[in-house]
Amino acid sequence: MKDKILKALSHVMDPDLKDNLVKLNMIDKLKIEGNTVSFTIILTTPACPLKKVFEEECNKYIHELVDPKLKVKVEFDSKVAHTQRQNMEKMAGVKNMIAIASGKGGVGKSTVAVNLALALAEFGAKVGLLDADMNGPSIPTMVGIEGIQPAVKVIEGKNMMMPIEKYGIKIMSIGALLPQDKPIVWRGPMLSNGLTQLILDTVWGELDYLIVDLPPGTGDIHITLCQQMLLSAALIVTTPQRVSLTDTLKTIEMFRIDKIKIPVAGIVENMSYFTPSELPDNKYYLFGKGAGESLATKYKVPLLAQLPLVMGVSDRSDEGTPIMKDDTNKIMQESFRKLAQNMAQQISIISVQKKEQLLKTI
Repeated sequence: MKDKILKALSHVMDPDLKDNLVKLNMIDKLKIEGNTVSFTIILTTPACPLKKVFEEECNKYIHELVDPKLKVKVEFDSKVAHTQRQNMEKMAGVKNMIAIASGKGGVGKSTVAVNLALALAEFGAKVGLLDADMNGPSIPTMVGIEGIQPAVKVIEGKNMMMPIEKYGIKIMSIGALLPQDKPIVWRGPMLSNGLTQLILDTVWGELDYLIVDLPPGTGDIHITLCQQMLLSAALIVTTPQRVSLTDTLKTIEMFRIDKIKIPVAGIVENMSYFTPSELPDNKYYLFGKGAGESLATKYKVPLLAQLPLVMGVSDRSDEGTPIMKDDTNKIMQESFRKLAQNMAQQISIISVQKKEQLLKTI
């Protein structure tokens, strides 16, 4: 009977990984007890948007090809895909390091980084959030940890920082180490060294995703992360305005340079439209329309989200309450949940592609 069940399940395809669940070793703990068949599907991310589809397909093929009277019980677990980063002992537990980048400031990049991290954690992923803006860190304000310094722990004779934990994620920022009322002035080499130390001297532990909030533009910080830390992928944030798109093009091109070559997981268009709370079905495109789609088409990457402009988001962030923790912003919360699912899906695809490329070189 088990062989028949597995043969039936081999008809269920993962559209992203382009193979069936059995061949991908995604079926685990298969049991047959009386008239009940139970098994666990091991997903590549807890934020997988295909759970319902997989469950329906499994039921369909077992009933069609084995026995229509069988009761099918499907459970889900996850093993987050690892994107083959540089082998760094201190960060061995970090499976994926995702950069959130933008061509210019003011597009809501930090808002996206914070709430994406929280949405992933809500789905059950282990998540870290790194504020890589060494000159103008904003994450401490947005998550309400201003004035809180990370604990220090001696590990193998060296002082290591423990990330600040809040809202179920691990957070680190230069803003948590220096006085808030003092300007942070760095020369180029100091920026790179400071960031490297901030990352490697932090005890991140086991993480499925480390979300990195980059400063706007292209500069020393970006090069350090891309070349020394080898990012798994980048997420590009833009707004519909033409000036934002012009700068965004430069950022995407930077990730495509031969010496860097970091996959772009997708585009996030922020402030895409305005939806009044009293008219939730209405959309007003205040800054134009279609720019994010055209950018995604040009570079053959997915448009992962078009986030609405909602009143009160900035005020709540200034108070230290992110959108994902503010239940008055249901529309935005759902938008970020979908973004988290779409991004996690793309990271799984990138992981498979990297493994295939690796096999071709052997």
